[in-house]
Amino acid sequence: MRARSTDPHGPRFGGHAFGDVSLLAQALTHRSAGTPHNERLEFLGDALVGMIVAEALYAHWPKADEGAMTRARSELVRESSLAQVARGLGVGERITLGPGERKSGGHRRDSILSDTLEALVAAIYLDAGFDACRTAVLPWFAATIAALPAGRIDKDPKTRLQEWLQARQRALPQYELLAETGDDHAKTFLVRCALDEPAVSADAGGGSRRIAEQAAAAAVIQQLESRK
Repeated sequence: MRARSTDPHGPRFGGHAFGDVSLLAQALTHRSAGTPHNERLEFLGDALVGMIVAEALYAHWPKADEGAMTRARSELVRESSLAQVARGLGVGERITLGPGERKSGGHRRDSILSDTLEALVAAIYLDAGFDACRTAVLPWFAATIAALPAGRIDKDPKTRLQEWLQARQRALPQYELLAETGDDHAKTFLVRCALDEPAVSADAGGGSRRIAEQAAAAAVIQQLESRK
């Protein structure tokens, strides 16, 4: 049986007062700390975050096409964006980690922060239903959604480069990880993006492999555009 809070207002997180205190505890428990941990909640929360953000974008951009909304949703729910939201809510200070993860700075790692945020969304949903979940979660993304360009968001550099090459029936770019440095919680990745035709390449770094690949693709696009 799950424990219910004796506080009529319940323990709070992110604007929600939990009636079921064990749901909150589970959502904040990483698998390194034992069971019950938050991986199953993370699975459910991933879908819920996508739905809540999609609904908000649909309402915010009444004239936007599917492509623009899809790109915006991808931008809002990607790992680094969710980790930024988690930091703003102070998630890192409340995560329960095993000794190894705690020592390596897991409470600062994007992957752990974003996964925990998704688990918390699921915990709110299971505690109080979808309407309460939406009410609590929407403010976490409201400022970012409001700041997006009206009805559009640019394609990311990797997508733009791929489409440029496909339009000219040329081979897709190759991305190579050149180096990975730093501690687990603060790694830096160096990536090369290379084309066969035309023979163009660029190296770029970032706090994740994805960010480094996007930066390298952007540098290649800049070289291509300078040739025009």
